[in-house]
Formats: sequence, C-alpha cells, structure tokens
Amino acid sequence: MAKYHLLLPAMGESVLEATIVNWIKQPGDDVAVDETVVEVATDKVDTEVPSPVKGKLLELRFNKDEVAQVGDVLAVLEVEGDDADLQDNGSEQQDETEETLSTTSTAKETIASPSEGDAISGRFYSPLVRNIAQEEGIPLEELERLQGSGLEGRLTKQDLLDYLAKRNERPIESTIKDQTVITPSVKSTESPAIPISGKDEIIEMDRMRRLIAEHMVHSVQTAPHVCSFVEADVTNIVNWRNRVKDDFQKRENEKLTFTPLFIEAVVKALKDFPMVNISVKGTQIIMKHDINIGMATALPNGNLIVPVIKNARHLSLTGITKAVNDLSNRARNNQLKPDDTQNGTFTLTNIGSFGNMMGTPIINQPQVAILAVGTITKKPAVLETEYGDVIAIRHMLYLSLSYDHRVVDGALGGMFVRRVADYLEQWDVNRTV
Repeated sequence: MAKYHLLLPAMGESVLEATIVNWIKQPGDDVAVDETVVEVATDKVDTEVPSPVKGKLLELRFNKDEVAQVGDVLAVLEVEGDDADLQDNGSEQQDETEETLSTTSTAKETIASPSEGDAISGRFYSPLVRNIAQEEGIPLEELERLQGSGLEGRLTKQDLLDYLAKRNERPIESTIKDQTVITPSVKSTESPAIPISGKDEIIEMDRMRRLIAEHMVHSVQTAPHVCSFVEADVTNIVNWRNRVKDDFQKRENEKLTFTPLFIEAVVKALKDFPMVNISVKGTQIIMKHDINIGMATALPNGNLIVPVIKNARHLSLTGITKAVNDLSNRARNNQLKPDDTQNGTFTLTNIGSFGNMMGTPIINQPQVAILAVGTITKKPAVLETEYGDVIAIRHMLYLSLSYDHRVVDGALGGMFVRRVADYLEQWDVNRTV
C-alpha cells in the first residue's frame, strides 16, 4: 500500500490560503474518487476539496478553524500500489501548486513593490497580506522583519493583524523641524458595556458574518459615502417582461427576472461613464477595462455573498440572465468557487426583493460605487400627452447609488444613476430576446 498526500489546491489567482471549516471524512473512513474530504473557506466563499484518488483516510494534518496555505498537505490517504507509483503524481501536484504560487507572486510583485534600489529578499507575501500592509502604511522593509507562522515561514493575515495590534499600542515617533516628538497612538473606541440579563440569548457570529462585518467597517472607514436617488418609471419593462417571460423560459429553460434587465442598464451606463468603473490605490485611479458586475445575494442562513458576472459588457441579455441564474443557484447551494466572487468592478443589490423601497448600501471595496434597486410599486404619476397632462397608474422604482466621494463627485454620481434610469424608462416594448 502507498500513501497519498491530499494538498490544498490552487483556488484562484488571488486565493492563497483557506480555513478548515469541516472535515467530512475522518481517519479510518473510505474515500471514493471525487468524494469530498474537507470543506474549506477562503475570505470570500466556502468550497469543498475532493479526493482525486480512492483510498482510506489515515491522517488529518489540520484541525478545524486552522488556516492552511495553498500547497499544504491537508490529509494523508492510504491507496493501492506503492510509493513509487504515486511519486510522479505527487511531484506533478506539488510542481503545479508551486508554479501557481510563483506566477501569482510575480504578477503581484509590481502591485506593492518597494521603491527602486530597495532590496527584496524573495519572500512571498499573499495579495491579502500586501493589501493590509498597504492600507496600514507598512513598508516592505518592516514586513521583512516579521516572523511568519505559515508554510516555509510565510507571513499570514493573522500574523500581520497580531503585529498591528501590538504596533498600535506603541507610541508613534514623528520628526518636526529636526526634533523628535513622541505622540501616543490613537486607540480605537471601545464598545460601551452592554447589560445582559439572564433571559438574553448570546449568539456568536459565524465565520462569514465576521468577514462581512470586517469588510463593511473597512469600507466605511476607507471611502466617504455619498448617496443619490432617482425614481424611474419602469412600466414598459414590467409590461414587456410579462409578455415575453413564458416564451423565454420555454426556449431557454431559464427564468427571466428583473435583475438581468437592471444589470444590462448598469452595463450600458458604465460604458457611458467609465469613471464609475474604477478603483483607487493611494493617489492613483485605476480605470477598469472589464465590466464585472457583482450581484449581492442573500443566503438561506441570512448572510450575504456577492458573486460576479465577468465581462458583462460582452454578454447579451440572454447571457446575463443565464449568468445571474447560475450564480444565484450556486450561491444558495454553497457551490460557488473562489473565483466566482473575485474582480468585481461594480455591484448591484436588489433590495426590492425584500419589499424595500430604497436604501443606502455600503460600497463593496475596492469598488467605488454600488446601486440598490427598490421594489417596483404601482403609483399615480403625471404623464405629459399631446392633449395635456394626465394622471395614470404607473410602475415606479427607486434607484439608490452610493459612491466614493474621494473620486466620484455628486455630478458624476447623479448623472450616472440618472442614465441607468433613462435606459430603464426607454425600454423598447417591441424588443425580441
């Protein structure tokens, strides 16, 4: 019999570590080919790691809630054959992982590279660690001095967060007119004491809720949020969808909801206003070529995830519809892959599905804007006709755009959300799809 090392596979260019969420198999269990052995979680999604071989599970190398790096051995299986038969397989597996890490490291090196002339030790830092270091103003030289607990001494996210916690407790030195001044560091405001009675229930946040909380706080601390509102008459869209949705489902075997119609209008508006399809890095504005639309999706457990429709500028309405339905279904069934939530450039959240009229959503960093669409409601509205103004029952919708006021001014934000509304209001009722 031989031993097979089950590695944490590469799960996307920017995903370099994962947390062990649940061991599906335990030592002594038989494992079939492609059968799930362990569930892991990245900073975006939960996913499963299947076994590519048939065998018996001998050993678990990580405990639940521990963090593994890509390429780490998660478990050891006993399989038929001898070690020589699996040696090539193991080498290829390791080579592939190392190649992925090397490629990612090279690709990311220019993102947070030191100034010209600084020495680089060749130590690898994950994109997540680099982003945290950049946001906290930690130079590469300071990172080089930190001891890491990851594979081959790599610096993990937790290593850096622990260092920052200690670093912020020390006084900060600043030089003013050749005089060194010691100033106390700014400590975060502690939450006020909350009285708890014997009848209160204490619920610990799960991993995803903690990540969401951190992400939301980070966004508010990073970007000054401004919100603009527009009311749109979407009567033509409602009537058109009611007329074509049954034929569309019969032909494409897909439900035609309002979300793809909203996304198409957003994509058109982003083409008109590319300065909304950007990210900010320090004092640099990065204008994105691709239009990748994140769609906020509520999960059955109450948490939220944002899968991304890639290259939406090149998709037809049918293509957008299929992407929306596919991502929504896989999100609700916990089948998303890490890459499914990466590289979004703009986010849409449909709060109307919960009966909400409007909202002020928080920007999904590192994007600079997010659009909330409210519920479609029948309301009396004034219409201009050739015979004068009349009052009619129309289907009305509020659009709420939150945007980063560092780079998106009120004029640009207002024009953009107005343009989205224009595309919705000017819908061709004779359109074929």
